[in-house]
Amino acid sequence: MLSTSYIFLAYFAIIIFVFGILCKVWKYAVIPNPLKIPLTPAPTNTIGVILRMVFEVAFFKSLFKSNKFTWLGGCAFHLALLVVLASHIRFFVSPVPEPIMLLQTFLQSISMFIGLLFIAPLVYLFIRRVWVDRTRFVSIFADYFVLILLFLIGLSGITMKYLIRPDLFAVKTFILGLISFSPEPIPTNPIFITHFTLILILLIYFPFSKLMHGCGIFFSPTRNQIDNPREKRLINPWDKRII
Repeated sequence: MLSTSYIFLAYFAIIIFVFGILCKVWKYAVIPNPLKIPLTPAPTNTIGVILRMVFEVAFFKSLFKSNKFTWLGGCAFHLALLVVLASHIRFFVSPVPEPIMLLQTFLQSISMFIGLLFIAPLVYLFIRRVWVDRTRFVSIFADYFVLILLFLIGLSGITMKYLIRPDLFAVKTFILGLISFSPEPIPTNPIFITHFTLILILLIYFPFSKLMHGCGIFFSPTRNQIDNPREKRLINPWDKRII
């Protein structure tokens, strides 16, 4: 009964996650930009816009200019998240490609560091929201909820790694069963069940949260517009009239 419930919940979460993101991206894409509002100093050609987006997405350039400590916490968390996701690839493929095996061997040697690098910035960002007056003033429950959720995911992952280890073969069998639509019983390790449940909650919550900034930044007119109002007139889509 437990396995059946989690299998249903897993497929439900994946469907909500995928279709939720697709719907949000579609909404971002079709909303017109009535004004030319690139944040200055802005690029004056397409190459410049591409470079600007690369620096924003990869290095959080605007956040660096705004607040160095928040930039450091954000960079540390996103880097750790990228490494954690890479270290989980082996559970989703069989056989595991040689490059993934080599990567996994390296990550095993720094796994504790990566785990701390994942949760420490979350603690810092949470304290910042509580401690800094102007940040606390604009924070809502959702801001705290996602930080706590990510922290619990990281903490349960570290607990599985160093304290209460699950049967990794059973874990991989379960995940591959979900991917191949041949569900297998969920491992009974309580920490794995907790970790897996928290991840499913995150997947369901993701499309409706501020975490969508990872997709939304590509549609931000202050970032993706070319600063060429003199060379090319912008026609407001909302001002078009059918004659």
